[in-house]
This record gives sequence, C-alpha cells and structure tokens, in this order.
Amino acid sequence: MRDSNHRMKKLLLSTLFLPFVGGLTRVDPSTTSLAEVRSGKWPISLERWIERRDTSYVLLFRDQQVMNAEVIDTLPFENLKQLRYLDQALTSLKKAGNGEIATFKEYSIKRTDKKFDGTSYLLRYQEGATEFRQPEADILSATIRKL
Repeated sequence: MRDSNHRMKKLLLSTLFLPFVGGLTRVDPSTTSLAEVRSGKWPISLERWIERRDTSYVLLFRDQQVMNAEVIDTLPFENLKQLRYLDQALTSLKKAGNGEIATFKEYSIKRTDKKFDGTSYLLRYQEGATEFRQPEADILSATIRKL
C-alpha cells in the first residue's frame, strides 16, 4: 500500500513539472498573410501572428519618409478588437472631410485628399509614415471585416 502511494505521488509530481519542461522550447509564431494591400516599391500588407494561445495582427508598410533605404515598419495590434478600431477609423474618415484625423495611442491616420488622385490617407506610426488611397483602404477594411 505504501509503495503504491509513493508511485502515485511520483506520477503526480512528474505531471506537475511537465508544463514547465515544455515551456522551455521556443515556438516561432505562425504567420498568415491576410491581405496584400499594395505591392511594388511601397508595399503594405496585413498579417496574423499566432504564438501559442495568443493571436495578434500587424500592418507592415514601407516607410515613405526614408528614400535612400527600404525601412519596413510593423504596426502591431494586440488582438482583433484593436484591429477593428483601424477599420472604424477608415470608415469614419471615408465619410469625413479633408484634413480630418483619427488619433490612437500608437498611431494616427489623416485624410489627405489630392486634387487629381482623389481620397488618400496618411498613416503615421512612431517615426514612420505611409500614404495610401481609398481603394487600398477599402481592401484593408474588407479584410478586417471578414475576420
């Protein structure tokens, strides 16, 4: 009887330490491209990153303020709720006038209409910035709404 209890305690203890042992291995996040909003010289894309139980989203864009190098900025969204705020901002700005700004803690989007190009937006994040037009904003919004 005593030997049986001793084995049960060992078995119980070994199962308690198993999650800690498994936690030592590094698992790279799984990355899924959700939309290539714009390709070419000034790309913009939206990705989903999954690491363990956490899902986050990132908007990748080439910084248009840096002309002599290719600097890709990564605007993170910690969850889908945060990403949907981006869609709400784009939807509101689409109905707003030139010069209107949607400001968030980490980034801002300003409507910057151009006489011959139509509705455009300027996205600023930290030191980086990129401009995009209404059709690209529509792609981004449609992708977010499908999630």
